[in-house]
Formats: sequence, C-alpha cells, structure tokens
Amino acid sequence: MMKLDRPLCVFDLEATGTDVAQDRIVDVCILRFGPDGRETVLSELVDPGVPIPAEASAIHRITDEMVRGKPTIKDLAPRLLDILEGADLSGFNAARYDIPLLAAELKRAGFDWPLEGRRIVDSFTIFARKERRDLTAAYKFYCGKDLSGAHRAEADVRATAEVLWAQVERYPDLPKDVAGLHAFCAQIDPGRVDADGKFVWKGGEAAFGFGGKHKGRLLRDVAREDPGYLDWMIHKGSFSADVTRICREARAGKFPAKK
Repeated sequence: MMKLDRPLCVFDLEATGTDVAQDRIVDVCILRFGPDGRETVLSELVDPGVPIPAEASAIHRITDEMVRGKPTIKDLAPRLLDILEGADLSGFNAARYDIPLLAAELKRAGFDWPLEGRRIVDSFTIFARKERRDLTAAYKFYCGKDLSGAHRAEADVRATAEVLWAQVERYPDLPKDVAGLHAFCAQIDPGRVDADGKFVWKGGEAAFGFGGKHKGRLLRDVAREDPGYLDWMIHKGSFSADVTRICREARAGKFPAKK
C-alpha cells in the first residue's frame, strides 16, 4: 500500500480533442486520497461551450445532448480547486495531457492553479519503464524464452518470426492470414487522419495534430495562409509517405474527407 504524507488526487479528463491548449473538457473525475485513508470524489459532465466533434464522441461516447445544461469549467472551478488543494497529482499520462489541459481550462476561466511544489506520479510513465516493449520483452512474453544474440539481424528476425506465430496462436480473434493481419495492423485511431497522427479529425476536417506553430489549426486554413509550411513538410524527408501525400494534395486544393 502506498504511504501518503499528504493528499493524492488521481484524476482523468475527457475532452473535445487532444490539443491541451485549445480543446475543452467534457468530463472530469477526481478521486482524492487522504493520508488518513479518507476518499473524496468529484465526478461531473461538463458543458464545453463548443460542439463536441463526432470523432471525439466516437471515443468517449459523450455527446452534445449529454452535456447540455451541465456546469461549465467556470462553474466547477471552485469545487475543482477545493478538492485539489494541497494535493499531489496522479493519472495515466496525466503529465502530458490531463494536467496541462486542466491548467489551460482553469486559466481561460479566470482561475489560477499553481502547480509549484506538487509532486506528480504518472502511471503511464511507470508502465512504460517497468513493462518493456522491445523485441527481447516480446520474445520472453510470447515465447517464454530469453533472446540470445539480440541486435544481430538473424537472431532478431528469427525471434520476430516466432513472436508473430505465437501471437496468431495466442489471440483467437486475430486474423490467421496475411491479408487479415495487414488490415488489423493498418487500423488507426478513429481520431487520426493518418496512422502517425500528424493530422487529426476536427469537426470532420483535417487539422494539425502536432507542432507548436499550427497544432489544432485546420489544414485548409494553413494551406491558404502558410503554404510554405506544407512545402517544408513535403521536402523535409522525415514525414511518412501518407503525410507527404496529404500535404501535396492540400497544396493543390484537395483535402481529406472523413468517410
């Protein structure tokens, strides 16, 4: 059991998208654990003040109808700040998503949420560091063997093949043919336009899902106002063929259409 010397707030947010600077919260839950063992919970749907994109609703199942008439972040701010008062913070990927998103929302609502002195425990970071996701770990997990000679091409390729055979045998719902496995591997997050997530769906249109300059902006607007940025992406050489194709088509006035 964890030892607490001060309260710990574990929380999660659902939002209109993944841009922590621009998207809006639609659902919040904070579970506060006290050093004395007492638990306090705050769980509320939130009216974001903007339409919830269909691609976001497809993930968290929260619709405009569900949040209509619910409190706004400004309404909830006093309660949020009260339950978070004097507490350390925790969540799954909270350091990169939930914490900056909540901080941005509170700031927009006119409330200050100082983070100085708070300790952050991120379950995702612990998971990533403790449960390796390399070939050696996969070989041990699926095949029950230690990989000797790792990082030599033949040893790695033989282990990779054994892992694939073991995966096909392990999961009954996994396709057993190459065509089916290709389709399974090609599936992408429904919120992404491309597999890398460089572009994401926003209100049915492609928007930038990365970078500080245009993140969150519609591809259509950037193509009109800053076409040189698309040229840079096309010629940089580090973007996937799919991303490069999207940029080339955007320069020609053709934009992705969500099916």
